Amino acid sequence: MRYLTARKRAEGRGAAGTGTEHHWAMTVSSVGLAFLLPVWLYIFGSALGSPREVVLETFARPFPAIVTALILVVGMRHFAMGATMMIEDYAKGTTRKMLIIGAVSLAWVIAATGLFALARIAL
Repeated sequence: MRYLTARKRAEGRGAAGTGTEHHWAMTVSSVGLAFLLPVWLYIFGSALGSPREVVLETFARPFPAIVTALILVVGMRHFAMGATMMIEDYAKGTTRKMLIIGAVSLAWVIAATGLFALARIAL
C-alpha cells in the first residue's frame, strides 16, 4: 500500500512531468523583469534623444550598464522559455524542433549582440 497523498504524487508533475519547474522559472524571471524594467526604462528614457556623447557616457557608468545587461539576459531567457512553451503547444514533430531551435537561437543572438554593444560602450 502506498502512503503518499494525492498532492505528494502530483507535486512537480505536469503533463510532461516538468510543468511545475517551468512555471516557477517563468514566474521568477517575470518578477525579476517587473523590478528591472521600470529602472531600465527610466535610464533609457533619460538618455533617449540626447546627443551621442551623453548616451555613451550614460551607458558607460556601472549601474546603467549592469541593469541593461540584466534586462538583456533575463528578458531574452524569459522570451526563449515562453516561446518554447508556445511552440510546444501548437507545433508537432520536426517543425516543433526547428521552431524551438530557431526561437532559442534568436533569443541568444539578440542577447549576445546587445551585450557586445554594451561592452563596446562600457570599455
